[in-house]
Amino acid sequence: MGSDMAGEVMAAEIREQGQCLRDRAPRYLDALRTSFSGRRFEMALLVARGSSDHAALYLRYLLEIHLQIPVSLAAPSVLTRYGSKVRYPPCLAVGISQSGAGPDVSEVLAELRRGGHQTLAITNTPGSRISDAAEHTLLLEVGTEHAVAATKTYTASLLACYQLVRALGADLPDPVPLLPDRDWIDRCEGEAQEALIRVLRAGILFALGRGYGFCTAQETALKLMECALLTCKSYSIADFEHGPKALVGPASTAIVYGEVPASLASAEGVVVSAPLRANHPAAPMAEIVFGQWLAQKAALARGLDPDAPPHLEKVTRTL
Repeated sequence: MGSDMAGEVMAAEIREQGQCLRDRAPRYLDALRTSFSGRRFEMALLVARGSSDHAALYLRYLLEIHLQIPVSLAAPSVLTRYGSKVRYPPCLAVGISQSGAGPDVSEVLAELRRGGHQTLAITNTPGSRISDAAEHTLLLEVGTEHAVAATKTYTASLLACYQLVRALGADLPDPVPLLPDRDWIDRCEGEAQEALIRVLRAGILFALGRGYGFCTAQETALKLMECALLTCKSYSIADFEHGPKALVGPASTAIVYGEVPASLASAEGVVVSAPLRANHPAAPMAEIVFGQWLAQKAALARGLDPDAPPHLEKVTRTL
């Protein structure tokens, strides 16, 4: 790909998200209600890697807040490297993998299924390994994602998580009004461009969020690292107060999703306030668009191609 084409694939996939999510929201809910309506679980076990792990973090907050069931984020190496089979109480095990190819995610799902637990795979790839491992599969069906960095498959995974919790009985409103539309995507692109210089000049870069916004901070940090090769560490705003805040100074920049803590606002460091969609559990599906644009633009500004970051492939397999 020539340098004049760098980043165009990622940009196109960012812009696809609005209509893509709106078209699929009803189908996700109908399919998940068919599989899980009326079902009750003592706990949920979530297993994922990379961007999918951030979607799982979002699902954890949704399940615990709206269904009041405990959630565990699985450490696949407990099974795949150490051979230990945890005795979980009856649970719903959800594996999230955009490619569906992760052997560690599928191994955990297969083991839970053998143990009699209900299992769900959320993936964009039909006939994938994760689908074979789980009893139920929700296909995202957002089309092939060509850029290495996940954009539309990530937001579709968030939407699937939201609709799953609704299917399990949570009293959550239709997410469609909060999904990113063309105006929101354009606004996020403009604000990312305005914030770019503050991010590029940072000697120390943080991404911060809390609650529903924590997954967005995590995903923003990952995007900046993989696309723009910028070292960015994400923290819960609460955890940031317990030590990392000592690094705040004239050379630091914090990208904040949500209310800026008073202690950070009064410090010497630079603060980038991400645009907020609303104080709503569906907001992460829109707010990450700012982080996606920021990573895409930071990469181009540094002479990199965000469509094809070095040392990375679209499908990552770990065990």
